[in-house]
Amino acid sequence: MELRHLRYFVALAERLNFTQAAAQVHVTQSTLSHQIGQLESELGQRLFDRSGRRVTITASGEVFLSKAIKALAEVDSGIALMNLPKKALMGQLSIGTTPTLNMGLVPRCLAQFSQEHPSVKVTVDENTGDGLMAELRTGRLDLVLAYRPFELDGLLFEPLYTEELVVVVGPAHPLAHRKRLRVVELHRRELVLSPRRYTTRVQLDEAFQAAGAEPVVSIETTSIAGMLALAQQAAFATIVSRSALHGHPELRAIPLEGPTLVRTPGLIMLEADHARTKAVASFAAIARSLTKASPREKKRQR
Repeated sequence: MELRHLRYFVALAERLNFTQAAAQVHVTQSTLSHQIGQLESELGQRLFDRSGRRVTITASGEVFLSKAIKALAEVDSGIALMNLPKKALMGQLSIGTTPTLNMGLVPRCLAQFSQEHPSVKVTVDENTGDGLMAELRTGRLDLVLAYRPFELDGLLFEPLYTEELVVVVGPAHPLAHRKRLRVVELHRRELVLSPRRYTTRVQLDEAFQAAGAEPVVSIETTSIAGMLALAQQAAFATIVSRSALHGHPELRAIPLEGPTLVRTPGLIMLEADHARTKAVASFAAIARSLTKASPREKKRQR
């Protein structure tokens, strides 16, 4: 099925006259008839009844019509947004994200976006996953770049890549020489972790419980930079996404197993949002472009 089939179908459904519909879509009457026949064959349903010169739409055609109109509207909206000149891109864009992604990916996206669209004012809200989803649903945020939420109810999640969670310690820590760690080996180890309202902490607690490990969470902080500083300056270990270690070559990253823990960052939007602005589309396109390869794949490529 191609777009032209939908355009021909909608034109005929509106006109119920092959001659008028063919003129509307700039094809011959025989071409229109042939294309409608192809669409009906592909769908396995009669969309129109042709009795002499009279054309009527079938019940199946009525059901398909509303969906076809919505699909074409989405496509036409996207084409219109693409054709807007960059100088016309103005207004505001509200982005939501998590502390980890706001240390690397989001600033990279913002740097490119602001260079391409200097007239757009951007605000960034850093929050927990649940907080971001609530703000997105109320319309306070236009787009969220975060890890996959546990519940998608009414939201669209587009994964960008997958990264692992690693244990991070300073060079003098007793675990610094280890190449891998099993989750159970963190039993009674002193850790610095994010609070339980963060989805990463929920995932970690579930992994600890499954492995029968009870680490000692001595400090809870919402600051990723604070966690890394404590790992560097004190005898604490922490667990963060590998991407958070960019710019910290002095720290040791130890992969976990039993189980291996991974997170999937992505773009999150409202499922029923049919009025996405070009600013949202442009920011999303930049995020996709900057994450075509996962951090692990990029490391292999270097």
